[in-house]
Amino acid sequence: MPRIIDNIESHLLPILRESLLASQRADFCVGYFNLRGWQSIDTYIDHFLGGDLSCCRLLIGMQQAPQELLQQSLSLLKRSNDIDKATCARLRKQIVQDFCQQLTWGNPSNRDQAALQRLGKQIQSGKLVIRLFLGYNLHAKLYLIHRQDVNNPTVGFLGSSNLTFAGLQQQGELNIDVLDHDACAKLQKWFNDRWFDAWCWDISEDIVNVINESWARESLIPPYHIYLKIAYHLSFEARAGLAEYKIPRQFDQDLLDFQKSAIKIAARYVQRRGGVLIGDVVGLGKTRIASILAYILQEDYDLEILIICPKNLLTMWEDYSYKYKLRAKIIPLSQVMQELPNLRRYRVVIIDESHNLRNREGKRYRVIQEYINTNESRCILLTATPYNKNYRDLSNQLRLFIQEDTNLGIRPERLLESLGGEIEFNRRYQSPVRSLAAFEKSDSPDDWRDLMRLYMIRRTRGFIKNNYATEDEQGRRYLKFADGSRVYLPQRQLKTIKFDLQDSVYARLYSEAVVITLNGLKLPRYGLGNYLIKGCKGTAEEETILKSLSRAGKRLMGFCRTNLFKRLESGGYAFLQSLDRHILRNYIFLHAMANNLPLPIGSQDPALLDTRYLDEDLVTQGEDESIETEETGGITGLEKEYQKRAEQVYQKYSGDYRKRFQWINPEVFKPALKKDLKSDALALIALLQTCGTWQPETDEKLEKLWQLLEENHPREKVLIFSQFADTVSYLVTQLQNRGVDKIAGVTGNSANPAEMVHRFSPRSNSQQVGEEIRVLVATDILSEGLNLQDCAIIVNYDLPWAIIRLIQRAGRVDRIGQKASQILCYSFLPAEGVERIIKLRTRLSQRLRENADVVGTDEVFFEEEMDNQTLLDLYHEKSEVIDEEEDQEVDLTSEAYQIWKNAIEVDPSLKHTIETLPPVVYSTRCHSGTATHPEGVMVYLKTAGGNDALAWIDKQGNSVTQSQLTILRSAACHPQTPAIPPHPQHHQLVQKGTELIAEEENNSGSKLGRLTGAKFKTYERLKRYSQDSKDDLFAHEDLCKALDQLYHYPLRQSALDRLNRGLRTGISDRQLADLLVSLYKDDRLCIVHPQESTQEPQIICSLGLFQPS
Repeated sequence: MPRIIDNIESHLLPILRESLLASQRADFCVGYFNLRGWQSIDTYIDHFLGGDLSCCRLLIGMQQAPQELLQQSLSLLKRSNDIDKATCARLRKQIVQDFCQQLTWGNPSNRDQAALQRLGKQIQSGKLVIRLFLGYNLHAKLYLIHRQDVNNPTVGFLGSSNLTFAGLQQQGELNIDVLDHDACAKLQKWFNDRWFDAWCWDISEDIVNVINESWARESLIPPYHIYLKIAYHLSFEARAGLAEYKIPRQFDQDLLDFQKSAIKIAARYVQRRGGVLIGDVVGLGKTRIASILAYILQEDYDLEILIICPKNLLTMWEDYSYKYKLRAKIIPLSQVMQELPNLRRYRVVIIDESHNLRNREGKRYRVIQEYINTNESRCILLTATPYNKNYRDLSNQLRLFIQEDTNLGIRPERLLESLGGEIEFNRRYQSPVRSLAAFEKSDSPDDWRDLMRLYMIRRTRGFIKNNYATEDEQGRRYLKFADGSRVYLPQRQLKTIKFDLQDSVYARLYSEAVVITLNGLKLPRYGLGNYLIKGCKGTAEEETILKSLSRAGKRLMGFCRTNLFKRLESGGYAFLQSLDRHILRNYIFLHAMANNLPLPIGSQDPALLDTRYLDEDLVTQGEDESIETEETGGITGLEKEYQKRAEQVYQKYSGDYRKRFQWINPEVFKPALKKDLKSDALALIALLQTCGTWQPETDEKLEKLWQLLEENHPREKVLIFSQFADTVSYLVTQLQNRGVDKIAGVTGNSANPAEMVHRFSPRSNSQQVGEEIRVLVATDILSEGLNLQDCAIIVNYDLPWAIIRLIQRAGRVDRIGQKASQILCYSFLPAEGVERIIKLRTRLSQRLRENADVVGTDEVFFEEEMDNQTLLDLYHEKSEVIDEEEDQEVDLTSEAYQIWKNAIEVDPSLKHTIETLPPVVYSTRCHSGTATHPEGVMVYLKTAGGNDALAWIDKQGNSVTQSQLTILRSAACHPQTPAIPPHPQHHQLVQKGTELIAEEENNSGSKLGRLTGAKFKTYERLKRYSQDSKDDLFAHEDLCKALDQLYHYPLRQSALDRLNRGLRTGISDRQLADLLVSLYKDDRLCIVHPQESTQEPQIICSLGLFQPS
């Protein structure tokens, strides 16, 4: 009787091994061959000599899955079972590919690697020959072992065990041994008939190639190839966008290559994530990029466009909408509160200069956010300054279209590391760890880079020069349009105009006495909330006013004091004018209080008084300056004249202009208000009397400007910037008086700034004009969003306190299309040096902090502050001051794509080499470990949920970082960087990394896959919908079952396609629910078969960083 071998009472593997010990050759026939499983018996055939008489012949049959066989047998279509050479070649290629796939799953190990290498050597030495039988489906399992034994020359094993770990020892099988001579001879003939069949193909060499191309190869992979593989996979969004979207042919000639890339990538972001922030630095064509992106969305998905922009950019956007055929409505930012609440649905919203919406507490912000969320609009945000030292500027802009608790699929890793893990985060905060709210708790640049790679496209000028520009014969860098025309990139040259402060009114204004006076002001009109009588009640209207006084007081005082100092730096005329108005306003209040008349209250919104965005004097905000100045007759130092003027102005305020103010009874205020108003007024009058009347004829700063315009650059166009409208008006008037013609001024109050821009820079705006403007004097109202590159000379008449303003000013002329080779940027500074300015600004900062004029920590008065070193660098004409940020501000996807693109342009063969590198490949390069960059392994993993994840594991198995940007940059190396032999711990550390990532994946509920996918979007939308609509019990139950299946199982491709189409076309929640339930009931939603539903993480590659042993 034959012996039964079932892997329960007796196991096949030890019996097979024992039989092979005394054998000289063997013949195996199996239905499935596990390459790693060969190590179970490889040492037991190593004594074979090789060749036909002493080798192991392994015959692999072709078999089909049970479900496939059933479908084929029941098919309504009758197919021929005949086979031909073409079919054989296809099947052979497919099965060899299956062998390749075997080595792409699971964790690598030193043991498996050694075993696979032994397998390859045994094949090459002829000890093992592998053939594939393709004549028909063959499911046989036969092991014949030939020995030098007269009595029992052949031992056979026949049954169900494949040559796998499971088949040989783990799972229950049914095998018998065959010892009968006749039976063994018949089995041998059966084997030989198939081995020598015409449809039996030798695949020994194919298996060797599979091993030699896999991670188990003996040859070392260059570290540069692994670096490029990381960049290749990290740039997936960019490559997919470039492949998925096409630039309309009619616009192709208008765009440079880097702009085309941005449009395609942004289109993918908008469609997959609901929005994009285009944050390229000034002058790289964000408006054109957004316009053509909007056109693509409009034409591909039949979407209409809403454009929200600053008022001064309205005409520009109208021109772009016409040029690029947009079905768009354009609304100035100042009108959103009136327009948006009743506006019909627009599916795409473009917000230009979106950094103006960094404060989510503002009324404009809230109404825009509500419109976008209500209408489920996609968002395109444009800004050259996405954030300003505070990363919450970024999140506030993203909150316009992302809910704060939305699962982003990533965590703030550096924050979690500093806290000691996710458990401590959850204990401290009430935010989901993978949400926007969680990132707002982090101050780590790496965390924010990880977040913004999902939403932001940002390239710097340096990045464009290094990656897209070509150098001509003279060494100048240029970009090239599709028609071959060149666009040169100019150099910025910083120059200082030094003016003398000695023995002038302006010098006296810079004196210590002036600083002391300004710092000592109580500014009671801007802190009225501090003077309210406790418990005093007013009318209902007055109560609303009183509440606003309490909220805004300290911020208003801070802005007022800062504003006075800024105007002092701007020029003596503007400063003295501001003092005169301030005194007059105090006396208007004193007049009302003396006569028990209501007090006129102006704007109490600090955002409207911020000189970063507005150029009027603080004290005239929301009021009509002409009311006060028409009877002024110049600055006088006499208190009685101010009292007389105040009485006249109050009569006009309370008459024709009454609606411009809020009014409040003076009896609700303490007597100290009158005292402090009088004290400030007298102090400022004394200051005016000390300094005297302003004389333009002796204005040294004005004289230097005139010389620059008439002697240094008498014919060139010049753009002059000042922070204040008063200074602009003063300069235009005085320069005209001195004979400068073709000059104009533009401020926030200008009726038609666009007309002035067109006359000043007609070529860059494609305009035909009559008389052009040569000299344009403007406030920073023109420092954003406009094309002024007919000019190449900038003058900073006064220095903004934010360095970004200087960069933005230069960016008005340093733009694509600039013809000049050099941009000249002049800045006015005192000849004696900048120490006096530094001292003045320091004293103000000290005063604001000491007196708690600022609510919270520093507020907006210091967040943009130009440091002392920058002022010194300006004085010494160091041009790098006005260069943009370095390339560390480039978004991760753009950086990774550019690494990939540059590499394959230098060596096109790398494209095929890297793309065909199989998963799990690795390399090791020399690395001297440090505390922050230790020795260890970087592992790149595709998670079970379909997400990309990277981890850097040190030699002790601890996580160093999971920052994708940090890992990408730390992996960087040159093509010539040599590979070194792998560290013995390499595979072990890779396993540590995969376990770490897998554990986090399991904890994150990421069975829904990436947050940009149809599965995630559908589940999130319908989960909320199901909670809100429970009226129809049966429909609700079906929806819950469908959602449960959607969560736990992978989507069928057909279901994925239908859900994607629905989401793209703006399907409603109800329609989406009906579609999901219909797919569920028809069993067309998910793959629920156990053998098909398992999703495994997959290692993409790894890079070891070690010192050579």
